[in-house]
Amino acid sequence: MKRSSRYSDPRVPSPRSTPSSNSPFKLTIATIAILGVVFLMGIGAGIGFSSTASFSPENVASREVIDRSAPNPELCVQFGASAIVTDMRIFLTLNPFNVFVTQPVMTPGCVLRRNNWTILEQQSLVTPEQVRNCKNRMNTFGYTGNLEESPAIDCIYQNKAAGNFFLNRPGAVTSIPETNKF
Repeated sequence: MKRSSRYSDPRVPSPRSTPSSNSPFKLTIATIAILGVVFLMGIGAGIGFSSTASFSPENVASREVIDRSAPNPELCVQFGASAIVTDMRIFLTLNPFNVFVTQPVMTPGCVLRRNNWTILEQQSLVTPEQVRNCKNRMNTFGYTGNLEESPAIDCIYQNKAAGNFFLNRPGAVTSIPETNKF
């Protein structure tokens, strides 16, 4: 009687179940663990090499970089807050109505708290009249440049109406005015 080819004799091992002594690589638990560690280390190294955060002046990535770049950094952090100051001019034409903006210039600056204006007064950098006018308008002083040299000091107004759009929920609709499309 002839047997079908799909049935094999249980006493004869099939070619698939024979242990291969010629196999150059056996997958053991230790080998899998080592490969897993190497894989994770590779991912970590890749993330480390591709990271773009640097602390050079060209890349302002943190508040600490801004604090170190401020004029008189120790004084500014102790008596106020470091700031990024943007200087630009806006030109408005009425016939035809157009708005033109110059290229902004970014410089490090400092905003003093109201109770620390005496620093500017002691060094004769602001007059009593300037202090009085600024105080009457509930403003404060901000400056760029070192106080020992010739700083540019302005009475500045805190605009609480300006929202921080980074704090809004993702996907929330904000009321940013639309610009003219070309």
